[in-house]
Amino acid sequence: MMQGGQQGMGPVMVLNTNTRRETGRKAQLGNITAARAVADIIRSTLGPRSMLKMLLDPMGGIVMTNDGNCILREVDVSHPTAKSMIELSRAQDEEVGDGTTSVIILAGEMLILSEPLLRHNLLHPTVIVQGYNLALQEALEICKRQAIDVDLTNKDLMRKLVQSTVGTKFSSRWNDLMVDLALQAVLTVAKRDDDNESSRCDYKRVEVDIKRFAKVEKIPGGEIEDCKVLKGVMFNKDVTHSKMRRRIENPRILLLDCPLEYKKGESQTNIEITNDEDWNTLLKMEEEYVEKMCIDIIASKPDIVITEKGVSDLAQHYLQKANITAIRRLRKTDNNRVARATGATIVSRTDEIVEDDIGTRCGLFEVRKLGDEYFCFLDECTDPKACTILLRGGSKDVLNEVERNLHDAMQVVRNVVYEPKLLPGGGATEMAVSVGLQKASLKIDGVAQYPFKAVGDAMEVIPRTLAQNCGVSVIRTVTELRAKHAAAGENSKCSWGINGITGKLVDMTELGIWEPYSVKVQTMKTSIESACMILRVDDIVSGSKHQK
Repeated sequence: MMQGGQQGMGPVMVLNTNTRRETGRKAQLGNITAARAVADIIRSTLGPRSMLKMLLDPMGGIVMTNDGNCILREVDVSHPTAKSMIELSRAQDEEVGDGTTSVIILAGEMLILSEPLLRHNLLHPTVIVQGYNLALQEALEICKRQAIDVDLTNKDLMRKLVQSTVGTKFSSRWNDLMVDLALQAVLTVAKRDDDNESSRCDYKRVEVDIKRFAKVEKIPGGEIEDCKVLKGVMFNKDVTHSKMRRRIENPRILLLDCPLEYKKGESQTNIEITNDEDWNTLLKMEEEYVEKMCIDIIASKPDIVITEKGVSDLAQHYLQKANITAIRRLRKTDNNRVARATGATIVSRTDEIVEDDIGTRCGLFEVRKLGDEYFCFLDECTDPKACTILLRGGSKDVLNEVERNLHDAMQVVRNVVYEPKLLPGGGATEMAVSVGLQKASLKIDGVAQYPFKAVGDAMEVIPRTLAQNCGVSVIRTVTELRAKHAAAGENSKCSWGINGITGKLVDMTELGIWEPYSVKVQTMKTSIESACMILRVDDIVSGSKHQK
């Protein structure tokens, strides 16, 4: 970059000569082109008639998916705007778990429609941003009017809601099974505060921690019909001693996070012995230490002892003599799940065990062999607040895709538990917002009306893409849908949308395609706010710093 100096002086070099710099219109139009490219990658993965993408990762592995977030995570891009678009999809996935494809397509469309306004210098980017923000507020109001409240105990409506999420995925062939898995898992994990048991309205007080307490265990082999949600937990461990019991009904479970072996020195320890007997004394002290720990454990009469650390051979011998089954080196996360499912408390020292620490809510402990490995099942728990979802399937690729689909479905149920409101799917909400914004734009004064209208036009991209992926006439279908919504009147709820399988117009109330309010609102907020951010960039400096 060169700046003209004062008169009589040469140009002054400010930036490094290796630096590439784009400014003004060129940078803005470059950003829009990059956003368009990212949106085009995943446009065909929207809706029930979506196509799969096959991606090769750097290690030579294959990923087959139509999950927007998963595709963009694997794509390697260099343009900074494209990277920021990919972040959108990740943020959407973390926040609400669904709508990752929609958010990218919408954000891309917002930017594409701002291009003509910028290219001919019609409007300054800040004016466009102002219009977009006004449109966002109006869109959220329209969504509020369209939303319906849902009763979480209404299983049929909840089932339809999850079906609309799973229906667009690879696992839609096993729709009913996936829906039941997701519903069962989330409602198992959902934990209401005790002091709030009576009031069903205060959903903010419900804790739904899917990540920690709903573990997905993928085991290749079997059929997808064999997938199930356990009334308890399972983990990939076998009992430590061959003579220990491998099946116990109504077991008493003790959880430890201390080793059942003598203490080893933290670093290298040297001991000098002067007498012959001292060595025997040392060994005896170690044995007595382990024996004392085992006596403490046996005193509380557990049937199963599970520890996160090791169990020495001597401890195994004592426990086996007392007819106690021991399992060692369990992960901390698994131990927490076992504690929540069985009602046990994790104990750090064996001399502090009390009766309340013993878990008694488990109905059946069993070691089963699945494939080549042994798994411990703690099943038939009464009111477990943690669960394991057991997935079986032909290959690892199939299992990974089913897991991704199940994750989306569980997030959708979680969102509805937090905020029990629904909006019609199939492009109905987007078209209602689009028509509402077109009408509202007439009340906007000045040039902000153009970008306000552009947001309304951009919303039509969702029904348009749905129609496109079905292979029907896009213009005719979208025009008919727009006419339906325009005729409905300003304050009435119109839930007409596109049937993603046949491409025909249908009332979403009859078809039963519903989506969580929080997902839709988050999609609109994220896409419009990111479009505003990208529009305000007018300078891109890219260059390599020299390594010192």
